[in-house]
Amino acid sequence: MASIPTIAVIDYHKGNLSSVARGLARAGAEALVTDDPAAIRRADGIVLPGVGSFFDAIEFMHASGQDAAVIEALAGGAGTPFLGICLGLQLLFERGDEGVPDDAPLASAPDAAGSGLAPATVFEADGRRWARGLGVLPGSCTLLPSNRLKVPHVGWDQVHLAPAGRTCPLLSGFAEGANLYFTHSYALDGDVSEDDVAARTFYARAFASVVWRGNIFGCQFHPEKSSAHGLEILRNFVHIVTARKEGRA
Repeated sequence: MASIPTIAVIDYHKGNLSSVARGLARAGAEALVTDDPAAIRRADGIVLPGVGSFFDAIEFMHASGQDAAVIEALAGGAGTPFLGICLGLQLLFERGDEGVPDDAPLASAPDAAGSGLAPATVFEADGRRWARGLGVLPGSCTLLPSNRLKVPHVGWDQVHLAPAGRTCPLLSGFAEGANLYFTHSYALDGDVSEDDVAARTFYARAFASVVWRGNIFGCQFHPEKSSAHGLEILRNFVHIVTARKEGRA
């Protein structure tokens, strides 16, 4: 009989995380909502949920030490299985411009991605202010254009598999073009590595709606609000966590 894994749901004090915790419990895990970096390091799996804005979330994570705990646990994709949801997906990347204060002190960035800067550091590149994210994956998070379609993007929309998505364990059994629930104004931009894209969605522009590298997974939609398809994705993640906990992966 498979053991029940403990999955840390990171609390960065920006919203109610109960729906994520309930979804993981239905999928067969013990969900531990925590803001403690030590508990994050100890967990069998980690979920970074999607509430708040890029700058506010990464600023709290850096001040609390959660950022270092996540980066250490992930080990570039070779470590603890991780699932980022909505904003939690976006924070994996190098930079985002949501909520960056106009009066924040600017750091000198060695390049446009802010490489080498600590998470939450504000810098300028490409004519705008950015906050450095966790920097685990390369790429940017930017506002969806609103010239044709209403932003924020709220409601059910299709998720289309990229070539990598056909072998992605998070999407095992996933039906191509299935509808999942989105609510967001910002999304990954075109500088995300193709190697990390498991699925895309087309709304205002094309954006990566599922990413994957090793044990690192992220989805722009909310699986905990996406009915049967979303529950299956959470079950797949729990299976990934369980397999690693038991030494089967």
